[in-house]
Amino acid sequence: MAHIALPDFEEMTPAIQEKARPILEKTGQLGEIFKLIALDEKVYFATDMMVQKYLLEETELSYDIKEAIALLISKENGCKMCVDVHKGIAKMLGLSEQRIEEILQGVENIDTDDKEKALLNFCIKASKKENYKIQKEEINALKALGYSDKQILEAVAITGYFNYINTLSNVFALGQ
Repeated sequence: MAHIALPDFEEMTPAIQEKARPILEKTGQLGEIFKLIALDEKVYFATDMMVQKYLLEETELSYDIKEAIALLISKENGCKMCVDVHKGIAKMLGLSEQRIEEILQGVENIDTDDKEKALLNFCIKASKKENYKIQKEEINALKALGYSDKQILEAVAITGYFNYINTLSNVFALGQ
């Protein structure tokens, strides 16, 4: 039970209802995180823009890597609800059950190349409180592996998004 009252569809603004209606028609329900951010239209639309631009649109990083970041950061942050949601999304995007389980066991257990492991480990470090200690050499090491500045920025932006959404979920006890 969430720590605060979450709005029902009828209590949401017309602009948010317009976004919610297709979800309701397709799934029959709105997730708790959707309801939480629907409390404030500015928060809702800022968050929705991040989802659209970082996660749903084709970007510099593959959906596979983006979901690996989602799962790893959500697990790292102890956000069970987000882990469960992104396990389902990862399956919908074609990730195998084995790949998902490897990710959830940690970067060292993922059957992938050193390049991807380096990026995922970097994202975990970037998600931490002491991320200000990241050195230019660490970014240069990713570049030496073939990542562009834009790909590194995108990976860190996705990491930041999951720190944000996990914080909302954890603070308000969503999915519990």
